[in-house]
Amino acid sequence: MAGAWRWRTSAALRPLVSEIWAWSTPAGPPGVHQGVASGHLTVVLCLRGTVDLLHTPRAGSGRFVASAAGLHASPAVIATGPAQEGVQLALTWRGARTLLGLPAAELAGDVVDLAALLPGVDALLDRLHAAPTWSARCALLDAELCRRAAAGPDRAAPSEVGRAWDLLVASGGTARIAAVADDVGWSARHLSERLRRETGLATKTAARVIRFERACRVLRSPAAPPLAELAVRCGYADQQHLARDFRDLAGTTATAWRAERT
Repeated sequence: MAGAWRWRTSAALRPLVSEIWAWSTPAGPPGVHQGVASGHLTVVLCLRGTVDLLHTPRAGSGRFVASAAGLHASPAVIATGPAQEGVQLALTWRGARTLLGLPAAELAGDVVDLAALLPGVDALLDRLHAAPTWSARCALLDAELCRRAAAGPDRAAPSEVGRAWDLLVASGGTARIAAVADDVGWSARHLSERLRRETGLATKTAARVIRFERACRVLRSPAAPPLAELAVRCGYADQQHLARDFRDLAGTTATAWRAERT
């Protein structure tokens, strides 16, 4: 039976990993799934099957048991069909520094083998396999990441970058770029370059992706509004503007995207 279960991460881990998802899908006919643009890096650990990437913005194709994908502003194409199960992390750009040991920008548009960044991945996969339930697996992973975060060196980004990102997120991606730059005391051009060097996304693109991620979150909720209302709520000029972002950032329509995930 197909299913997905959300695990809310512990408070200590939340600045680094927003949430953990466990999923299980049965075998089905061959097809494709669009990996949409997001304000989070995606870390996947497969306990059954693999993630088969047919296209990514930067890296092309690849097959992974455990992988880390950077921020991107265009969709990735993932093969579907074989049975799969595993856990997926929504990693913040701050989490990339702390848990993976590098700025998120180094993974922008790319997907890499997680073993190259996170020592002991094979042993971690074995422990996850041995856990008796999905809740136990998510709790184990949460605790392990908390341990690694506490043991790792402090790799903080410039405070201005963090402040700018937090302002964009607080506004749902609708903050004026000039106002954000004024707040942190940098020119808009300098802020955009520093944000790109840290996260992989320049300021305007980051705002667009953050707004889109919010729209996806609202659209996926049980009480999702009609698309015209969703567009207004999330700061789009109109429904056509929302449709363009789904085409560009997800490679599909909002209706098709929601149907695939509900």
